[in-house]
Amino acid sequence: MELQKLSTSCINHIKPKHLVKGSTVATVSLSWGGAGEIPSRYDAGKKQLEELFGFNVVAMPNSLKSAEFIKNNPKARADDLMQAFSDPKIDAIISNIGGDDSIRTLTYMDYDLIRSNPKPFIGYSDSTITHFVCFKAGIVSYYGPSVLSGFAENGGMFEYARNSFLKTICSNQIIGNLPQNNAGWTVEFLDWEDPANQNKKRTLTKPTGWNFLSGKGIANGQLIGGCLEVLDWLRGIEVWPSNEKWKNAILFFETSEEAPPPSYVERFLRILGAMGILENLSGILVGRPGGRLPIEKFKDYDDSILQVVINEYGLNSMPIVTQMDFGHTDPILTLPLGINAEINMDNKTVSITESACS
Repeated sequence: MELQKLSTSCINHIKPKHLVKGSTVATVSLSWGGAGEIPSRYDAGKKQLEELFGFNVVAMPNSLKSAEFIKNNPKARADDLMQAFSDPKIDAIISNIGGDDSIRTLTYMDYDLIRSNPKPFIGYSDSTITHFVCFKAGIVSYYGPSVLSGFAENGGMFEYARNSFLKTICSNQIIGNLPQNNAGWTVEFLDWEDPANQNKKRTLTKPTGWNFLSGKGIANGQLIGGCLEVLDWLRGIEVWPSNEKWKNAILFFETSEEAPPPSYVERFLRILGAMGILENLSGILVGRPGGRLPIEKFKDYDDSILQVVINEYGLNSMPIVTQMDFGHTDPILTLPLGINAEINMDNKTVSITESACS
């Protein structure tokens, strides 16, 4: 498929239909072919999707092929995605895992096909690329668990992640306040290739709560965001939203397991400022830093954010919440791109003010 141009430059985001028991979800490998390399981990994720949610899980033709094949065939990856969107028997699409090169699939995206066949796309990390494809096509997508990470959690999916997924994608009701995670979080590494680890629960770190870092009042706006490093790669590419779409938006971002330094965050925000985006945002939500960093290092990231937003741009009133539960930490929230959210600095709450699905 060759790149298709949208017929309109100004579109409203379409809410896909919510999922129910019996819905068919397709799995795709858009970046790293981890599902083909570690089939036992894929099977664990598939089992959770079937048993916890009652879904029928089908793998697209290239979803379970080797990592080498996936790496060498970006068109095959894109074809799987396009086929999943166009197939009326498929109700949703879930990314198997992230990676670092799904940007190579962009050449083969058909935006009109996606817009004409809206259905939930779920994933995080390098799936940020596909979320921005959906955003450009004009449909809501969902920054949440992947098959291998999240649904295949060691010892079973975390209740916090499960509940957020249910409320976001398996309902057409207003989501409301996002709950803070009171059970604990983890970034502990347990080798997926060791079958003995699959039933071994990871050690949880005691939660300290989200950090309502700066700002005042109430901010409202549509959610746009993803993994910080991938957002950085997307700047200047056709799927990057226009400044008009960023106006009054709530930016959300998180850093990957590679743990880029706080200076990376600082430079990214500085670039958004130079692009005329930063000062027009309504607010900022930031996930807990990725990578196995000591907790005392988290403050360095907060300081970098404040350096740019407050010290350099003087945006003292802009609400900023950090150390939230999404991205490269577990368990995670499912966040809908293109849906309106609210940050209330007085009540110390973050909420989704509408339904994320129809």
